[in-house]
Amino acid sequence: MLKNPAILLLDEATSALDSESEKLVQEALDRFMIGRTTLVIAHRLSTIRKADLVAVLQQGSVLEKGTHDDLISKGENGVYAKLIKMQEVANETAMNNARKSSARASSARNSVSSPIMTRNSSYGRSPYSRRLSDFSNSDFSLSLDGGYPNHRLEKLTFKEQASSFWRLAKMNSPEWTYALIGSVGSVVCGSLSAFFAYVLSAVLSVYYNQDHEYMVKEIGKYCYLLIGVSSAALIFNTLQHCFWDVVGENLTKRVREKMLAAVLMNEMAWFDQEENESSRVAARLSLDANNVRSAIGDRISVIMQNSALMLVACTAGFVLQWRLALVLIAVFPIVVAATVLQKMFMQGFSGDLEGAHAKATQLAGEAVANMRTVAAFNSESKIVNLFTTSLDGPLRRCFWKGQIAGSGFGVAQFLLYCSYALGLWYASWLVKHGISDFSKTIRVFMVLMVSANGAAETLTLAPDFVKGGRAMRSVFNLLDRKTEIESDDPDSTPVPDRLKGEIELKHVDFAYPSRPDTPIFHDLCLRARAGKTLALVGSSGCGKSSVIALVQRFYEPSYGRVTIDGKDIRKYNLKSLRRHIATVPQEPCLFATTIYENIAYGHESATEAEIIEAATLANAHKFISSLPDGYNTFVGEQGVQLSGGQKQRVAVARAFLRKAEIMLLDEATSALDAESEKCIQEALERVCSGKTTIVVAHRLSTIRNAHTIAVIDDGKVAEQGSHAQLLKNYADGCYAKMIQLQRFSHGHEVVNIVSVGSSSSTQI
Repeated sequence: MLKNPAILLLDEATSALDSESEKLVQEALDRFMIGRTTLVIAHRLSTIRKADLVAVLQQGSVLEKGTHDDLISKGENGVYAKLIKMQEVANETAMNNARKSSARASSARNSVSSPIMTRNSSYGRSPYSRRLSDFSNSDFSLSLDGGYPNHRLEKLTFKEQASSFWRLAKMNSPEWTYALIGSVGSVVCGSLSAFFAYVLSAVLSVYYNQDHEYMVKEIGKYCYLLIGVSSAALIFNTLQHCFWDVVGENLTKRVREKMLAAVLMNEMAWFDQEENESSRVAARLSLDANNVRSAIGDRISVIMQNSALMLVACTAGFVLQWRLALVLIAVFPIVVAATVLQKMFMQGFSGDLEGAHAKATQLAGEAVANMRTVAAFNSESKIVNLFTTSLDGPLRRCFWKGQIAGSGFGVAQFLLYCSYALGLWYASWLVKHGISDFSKTIRVFMVLMVSANGAAETLTLAPDFVKGGRAMRSVFNLLDRKTEIESDDPDSTPVPDRLKGEIELKHVDFAYPSRPDTPIFHDLCLRARAGKTLALVGSSGCGKSSVIALVQRFYEPSYGRVTIDGKDIRKYNLKSLRRHIATVPQEPCLFATTIYENIAYGHESATEAEIIEAATLANAHKFISSLPDGYNTFVGEQGVQLSGGQKQRVAVARAFLRKAEIMLLDEATSALDAESEKCIQEALERVCSGKTTIVVAHRLSTIRNAHTIAVIDDGKVAEQGSHAQLLKNYADGCYAKMIQLQRFSHGHEVVNIVSVGSSSSTQI
């Protein structure tokens, strides 16, 4: 609206809203549409009756077009008329049932009274609620470089870090033979580096010999030695890197597997925290494992190699000329520090700039991910300006860092060459006074300078070890975290092979842990009888979906309890309990794999015949078979290759395959066209027969046959009974008002041009 456009495009703008919210949004849209060219895609045909033009699309073609009255006049031969009839029949049937029931004897009033549960004076606050309260007040501080959301986490002591290292070593114990062979390769490679420096310095000293024949003979000998050194280096470098890579890759694989298993064991409240959103958790799974591998796997081999180099070099130095060796070792700290600083300045201390660019990176990612919205609002230049602004800070920092890095690099070079000069001066002094000869002095100098570079290289790995230490802390804090809701508690009671399915919420108080100050339920009492259907209705945000979450024990009530077959669900083994529950959410969750595998998620050991049977029951087999690859069709990321109705039918088939005694349907048909809704509704009614079913619905026509309908308002059950009973006993109640809103909401003049069709059609 802020854009004040001449053309307005509405794609199912009110499809998933309850009656009251839809009315408010529709009224706002009606006022805004006046005098504008408007294109609306709609499944609720009652909202488009006053459209100037209605176009019915199917399979990419326009089947019919005209005004509402023109299309209705075609009667049973018209596609639009059939769609209208499908949606109107449900409401008409519901109202007829209500009128019939209102004529019954008044004695029926007593039979509709909902079960009222009185609070037992001895009924105390559950001990589980304290756990939830403690969790909600815990201190969370996650950063991708090592922090972790748990108030028990503190800075690890050296002893704890050593303990973490040994835990990782034990985790890598199956590859100890690979580590042993890789260690041998590292030690030999380090020794070969010192030996190479020794041979090279020996060659230099031979060139100063006046005896030509002796020089040729010695040079030939040292050439063969260099060939031998290079051959050995080829073999042992291969051993070092090959076997340590095997160790590192297996460690990475094992760490990621354990981290993912630990993540999936956490309760839903953990995922509700902003710092534990999916993108950050996925980043941790990737980064932490890589950092641990880099610090523990890759860097250990380098440390062993350089340690062997320094040991061999120092030994050779003291054997050949201990005086020069002492002087050179004395200036080691300067040489090492200068080399480390040189490498750091060459890199420009760029590590902390990653954080500086984080805002720009996030902005670019969001813009690309929502490119359609950016293009629709012509916001490309605005995004570029925001991106440029976010880079101003890093640009200023880089400028000053460049000045500092340049100066620092010069100082490092100065110190390095001064150290070399001191060593060479003292070597010349020893030769001048006959304390040593040139051959020994140059060999000691070369060998020890090479080892100094090795020591410097080892110290440059310190940031990697710091990062690896943080990663280890993050990994083990995740692995050691005790979930608030244990899904496989060994002390819990296994669920029987068959459940009756009697569900009851007794005096439940509940607030989401991420929003503890916003109560959802207060003294909620609700009952779903075994084998019957309980429908939950109410305004958006009243807590209908929260009931389904509590039944699945995604959360714990802060007070009261949820029981199945008379037993508190906290006493059941949660994994065992969830095998008896099937769920169909409003937005179906499909994985980026085939239709066959998506359905098979409902039951691990299902046969192909059972999967086809479930798809047939869900009215999905026909459209699946019509696809070129049939059940082997890849649905794409989040099922983008399928229409909304097709995705929902696959989700329903997956729920059917589970053959559960309890069915939970959360707005399963809210965003579907009339044809798809009819198919899925028929499938649901067929399969849910005889099962305990809890239905959350905004389209009240879909729940007219429910055995019990509960109207939730202000955290409590405001009205309860069957459809007919509610209309009779609460003539001016919430449910009756919602019925009237939906029944007479078709009188809006909302669009100029409207496109309607089935979910599988292409809509423009």
